[in-house]
Amino acid sequence: MNEFSRFQKAGIDRIMPEMAAYGSEFAKTYANHAPMVLVALANMGASEERLYEFFGYYRDVKQLFPFVPNVAPIDRGNWEAAIGSREREADLRSFFAAEVDRLGIKDVLLTYLPRLSPGIGASALHALMRTAYALLRTDRSEIASALAYWAATYLALPMSAQAAPVTDDPAEVLARVSRIEVLHRLPIQELLWHNIRLVAGQPEFQPVVDWLAITPDTPRRLAAASLALFAGTMDFCALHAVTGMHWLRLTMPYCPTPDVMMRHFWQCVAALMGEMRFPVIPSAEELEEWRHIPTPEWPEIFAAAIASNDEHDMSLTFSASQEEKVYGDALYRLVAARRVGLLPFPA
Repeated sequence: MNEFSRFQKAGIDRIMPEMAAYGSEFAKTYANHAPMVLVALANMGASEERLYEFFGYYRDVKQLFPFVPNVAPIDRGNWEAAIGSREREADLRSFFAAEVDRLGIKDVLLTYLPRLSPGIGASALHALMRTAYALLRTDRSEIASALAYWAATYLALPMSAQAAPVTDDPAEVLARVSRIEVLHRLPIQELLWHNIRLVAGQPEFQPVVDWLAITPDTPRRLAAASLALFAGTMDFCALHAVTGMHWLRLTMPYCPTPDVMMRHFWQCVAALMGEMRFPVIPSAEELEEWRHIPTPEWPEIFAAAIASNDEHDMSLTFSASQEEKVYGDALYRLVAARRVGLLPFPA
């Protein structure tokens, strides 16, 4: 470890324990991104001073709540009764902290993710985000906090009926969802997870969870479809598809049922097609043209993201840089540069 990386680690290690004092959500159940984007900032090279500066800004502007108080003890025999109960998050955090101590990080995730993965839309995917970022740091305390957050904000959606899939192409699933007429008449809600819940409640949408055939190539195809969707729209919902695939990739190795995680993740993305106004994914030819657009290098994009006070600039930029390392697609750098204002989005 070089001097720079030791310095960065010291900064994030000092600030992260302070995150436990704040609620996982704030007004109207918007997600508190601070425990995650601080890690992203540190990984992109932000100084300790910048970590504290950003957190002070974010805490005050978002008016973060203090963490909820304990209600009653939870144990292995009754923890599932608290699923979906935001007021029990402190009890769940205490329970999962004890389980992390008992089992360790790997085994606690292997034990509990199968039950939690169908509710992956918890707090609009941000409990998944917290889990992934806790894994990045091998942070036992954050693993417990993430699992408690996931359980407390669990988003119950239609479960698989074990029906035959209709396609192995994630983009085709989105196109088919766009043809569900009733979805075009639904009102748009303020919060992402409210829109997911509303759409998922429509009988015509309920089979969607089974539409995608899961193959060894599905993770790559999900990532590619998410990237194409965001590149073509630069939409806020599509941003969460790109970042969500980063979080999913980090978390799936610790879940014995990754197929369930992928199905329900894509179910959440599909449920947001209406909020995105049912976009058409760009053609392969158009995407290939965009890959040849001259684009700033990552250090310049990182600098712009670090200077921003928009948590989604930080989240998208870091996730895109990590996904490019895996998939080698130049579009990741393009969309990150566009998101932080270094390149225009064509009209």
